[in-house]
Amino acid sequence: MTKPTETLQKEIFIECKPETLFPFFVDPEKLIRWMGRQVLLEPKIGGKYRIDINGENIAIGEYIDIIPNEKVVMTWGWEGSEIMPPGSSTVEFLLIPEDSGTRLVLNHYDIPSEKVTSNHKGWTHYLERMKQLGEGNEIGQDPWSITK
Repeated sequence: MTKPTETLQKEIFIECKPETLFPFFVDPEKLIRWMGRQVLLEPKIGGKYRIDINGENIAIGEYIDIIPNEKVVMTWGWEGSEIMPPGSSTVEFLLIPEDSGTRLVLNHYDIPSEKVTSNHKGWTHYLERMKQLGEGNEIGQDPWSITK
């Protein structure tokens, strides 16, 4: 029997061009500025990624679609998780030009129902960090990546 899953959608407007935002999804030196403490990326179709958030929470998956400056789609899950293992869900980032900036739309598909709240909290945190970086602000190390 399959467990019920849900889709989470979030949108945020960022005062920068899609060309400025796009590298934050495919360049490890840029991605680590908004998420995690150690990042391994292979940004091509079928390429793997590993984002170590804090030594305990490690996101693993692969890129399934990349359209420069428009879209990044990757499978998503957590190392060692039975509820949401690597590759069990899909995250889609859409970069839509709008006025003086970009509307970043995140669709996270196939989230186990019991993980929706934590994923909502996580993506809210990380999209706000992405907005600050995209708009040229220095935000320092991700506070969630610092182990106690």
